[in-house]
Amino acid sequence: MDIALNASPDQALAPALRFITCGSVDDGKSTLIGRLLLDSQSVLQDQLAHVTHQATGEVDAAALARLTDGLQAERAQGITIDVAWRYFSSTRRKFIIGDAPGHEQYTRNMVTAASQADCAVVLVDATKLPWASTADAPAQLLPQTRRHTLLTQLLRVPHCVFAINKLDAVADPALAFAGISEALQSFTQAAGIQPAAILPLSALKGWNVVDAHPGWCNYQGPTLLNLLEQLPVATAPQQSFALPVQWVESSAASAQTDHGRRTLWGRVSSGSVQAGDTVQVFPGGQQAVVAQVLDHARRPATGSEQRSVGLVLDRELDITRGDWIVAATKDLPAQRQCSATLTWLDNEALVPGRQYWALHGHRWVKARVRRVEHQLDIHTLEQGPADQLGANAIGQVELEFQAPLPLQPYAHNRQLGALILVDTATHATAAAAMVR
Repeated sequence: MDIALNASPDQALAPALRFITCGSVDDGKSTLIGRLLLDSQSVLQDQLAHVTHQATGEVDAAALARLTDGLQAERAQGITIDVAWRYFSSTRRKFIIGDAPGHEQYTRNMVTAASQADCAVVLVDATKLPWASTADAPAQLLPQTRRHTLLTQLLRVPHCVFAINKLDAVADPALAFAGISEALQSFTQAAGIQPAAILPLSALKGWNVVDAHPGWCNYQGPTLLNLLEQLPVATAPQQSFALPVQWVESSAASAQTDHGRRTLWGRVSSGSVQAGDTVQVFPGGQQAVVAQVLDHARRPATGSEQRSVGLVLDRELDITRGDWIVAATKDLPAQRQCSATLTWLDNEALVPGRQYWALHGHRWVKARVRRVEHQLDIHTLEQGPADQLGANAIGQVELEFQAPLPLQPYAHNRQLGALILVDTATHATAAAAMVR
């Protein structure tokens, strides 16, 4: 949990950090982001007028939260429904913040945000825990706090920071911070999670968010912003090239005959590609040489991970949306079945034997859940037998596909190892799956 804070303020900007705030309902996630934006001077003048009282100049907590609540329904109900992304910079780094909803029915939105994050800031509301006013009562974390933390682990989010919020509103902040910290350490140790830090803060008053509040709760560590400025952005291990084809652009009128007349557009999932590389098409299996790599403006480029590029091959092949283009030397076996960890997101329970649509990259195939291997109890962290998975349950299942897919374990490749299951009748997202 020790982070070195030895960088100078005038250092070159570190790589942008994409992080999300998550946790239970009304833990102060939106207020925290509003405070970060406000105290880092990333709020426009007209927005600033809406978050302070004209008479007193004090900050309005509800208005702080509304800085990230963009939907009309969110403002009307005072809740976060969808993920809101915001951008700001400090003197050391650029940030992309995702405000994830805390309600159980919007867990799918949180999963979507966490799958792209470098760090998760899990908020814990000190005023909701019954032991906060009674020193002898054991600390118990809320179910959604535990669920969101486990999801960040399953989704391989590199860093997890716990921020204990609203300690300014409890009778004994130091005792509350110590008790909640102990509960978090016990939970993360049992779950095999190594938190980057556990810190006390008040999003409403701004204590330990951007500006330090020395000695409060007997805490002497960095503020949240200082911590986020120093977290390293994890780099994926070197992997072979893979690109899911999203769009095939035809240039049938072209008179060129030295290479193919179609441009295959997509975002590079892993590895890199350049002109002259030998690639293979999945599922066809044909090989070709890359004649050109184009950027969004159709200029020659090198295709690196997470960049959108267009590939022109040296000959015409039968390639369509949903196919994969991979390095010819890549050991990517076609799989018709796999074991996967599921986060079930549908209100209707998962029943083995039922058929769903599976989305892998841009490829849709029919999938069937053969059986539920076990379900994870978020309270005890034990794996127990289960015949089905209910809403927001986490479990391990066996999947069978109608057509082969180029799968890799999610722990090795977050793109090739990720699947989405969609209900064939309602077209609702039913589950997020991570290949084991």
